[in-house]
Amino acid sequence: MAQAGTPPVLGVIGGSGVYDIDGLANKRWVKVDSPFGEPSDELLMGELDGQPLVFLPRHGRGHRIPPSELNSRANIDVLKRAGVTEILSVSAVGSLKEHLPPGTFVVIDQFIDRTFARAKSFFGTGLVAHVALGHPVCGRLGDAIEQSLKELDVRHQRGGTYMVMEGPQFSTMAESELYRSWGCDVIGMTNMPEAKLAREAEMCYATVAMVTDYDCWHPDHDHVTVDAVIKVVVENADRARALVKNLAPRLRDRAECCPKGCHTALEAAIMTAPDRRDPELVRRLDAVAGRVLGR
Repeated sequence: MAQAGTPPVLGVIGGSGVYDIDGLANKRWVKVDSPFGEPSDELLMGELDGQPLVFLPRHGRGHRIPPSELNSRANIDVLKRAGVTEILSVSAVGSLKEHLPPGTFVVIDQFIDRTFARAKSFFGTGLVAHVALGHPVCGRLGDAIEQSLKELDVRHQRGGTYMVMEGPQFSTMAESELYRSWGCDVIGMTNMPEAKLAREAEMCYATVAMVTDYDCWHPDHDHVTVDAVIKVVVENADRARALVKNLAPRLRDRAECCPKGCHTALEAAIMTAPDRRDPELVRRLDAVAGRVLGR
């Protein structure tokens, strides 16, 4: 289990097109067990220019698992057990803004969570914790991502609100217009409760939302062909691979705790008195919260 301040290990959560990276050395698929159930898949571990990387196919290889059935608790838990300290979450989204056309990458800084069928916390009865989520992503990691995107000359926007819907159906026209009225930039189905759980696990987390098409509010939405969407998806995967390769070396020299507080998010979060804690839940949280529960 990685402790706060340990050297960085970059974890990447995304699709199969993201983790097929040239130059990834010592590649091996490793099964990591979690007390929270089965994760989406085994972990692909390797090194890129000396930087340890861990990849998790969010939906499993072959895209087997729909958004509502993702076991995000197990996914974050196994990444933590694998030593991951920072997570780059890469996901396909629809655009809610005219100025964010297909092919744009958005470095998210806020979420609106409209999911309702997913376990959203590692904690519960017998061990209560409340982490701060006013700023749900790591600004330091976001800075590094922005610099990489600039160097790669990838069209991007720094900052934006990601509307996370339950799915698996896409939104209605009324919903799409509602989310636009709220000021949301993109819409997708996967990054909650992922971001919340990463914060509970004291890991830096950042989202790069890759726009594949406009949501149904856009007058051209119904005229987009499947071939056109697939073309954008393939091009986005190419850019995402380039991003990971450029980003990894930027993290190599970070040895201190994240100055944004990600690595110490549980410092004052545990509410349950030690003598009232559920021993079984404490055991399950050995990786996620062992740093503070072991005191």
